Amino acid sequence: MAEKNMVKKKKRVMLKLSGEVFSGDGESVFELSRMENIIREIKEIHAGGCQLAITIGGGNIWRYRDCIDLPIERSDSDFLGMLATLMNAVVFKGMLLKEHISAVAFSRIDAPQIIPRYFRETARNHLMSGDVVILAGGTGNPYFTTDSAAALSALELGCEELLKATKVDYVYDKDPMKHRNAKSFDSLSFSDILAKRLMVMDLTAVSLCQEAHLPIRIFNVLKKGNLLKACNGDHVGTLVS
Repeated sequence: MAEKNMVKKKKRVMLKLSGEVFSGDGESVFELSRMENIIREIKEIHAGGCQLAITIGGGNIWRYRDCIDLPIERSDSDFLGMLATLMNAVVFKGMLLKEHISAVAFSRIDAPQIIPRYFRETARNHLMSGDVVILAGGTGNPYFTTDSAAALSALELGCEELLKATKVDYVYDKDPMKHRNAKSFDSLSFSDILAKRLMVMDLTAVSLCQEAHLPIRIFNVLKKGNLLKACNGDHVGTLVS
């Protein structure tokens, strides 16, 4: 049944995968079983005809806020984070290819020996050819998160929805890990997110999507079937529109 729906609802989406999703309990950089579960769903999505672009984060390897005490400038720290996204992209592309899913990776920072430079038209052509397109290197500039990179690339590539993959089921009014009475939302407006400063996503990314009327779906990618549902157009998580 899911396959029928997927064929019926062919579209192009941007999936934002944070590095934290890859790291499991935080003790290892890569938790392969978790990544393999995500790839199994991507395989089904890919087979169903959905054009999928993936913006990769680097938080499992490097994050500015985790290394704030080191004697390096913020810009340098952010560039190290971008390098971490390249490492994740190479690993993730290799895992996709192992499962016979055609995939390519591009970077917004120059590292031609590892990943070719991102160009919008090239990435679009690969999507139309049926390749999963992995995007690394953030925006290529410091002070911007990979959420902003995902929003920017989603608009450039003509995606119909931005899927923000997280480890929680919905957007909440406060941290559900700390507050048992946290309220979940099935849907929110962009204005709600910005006015309430709900820090589920970088507010620069939210503003970009608001201006372009690009819906954002925030959901728990670790629950089996959720990624497939999100790409299939079924309701899952919180829709911001």
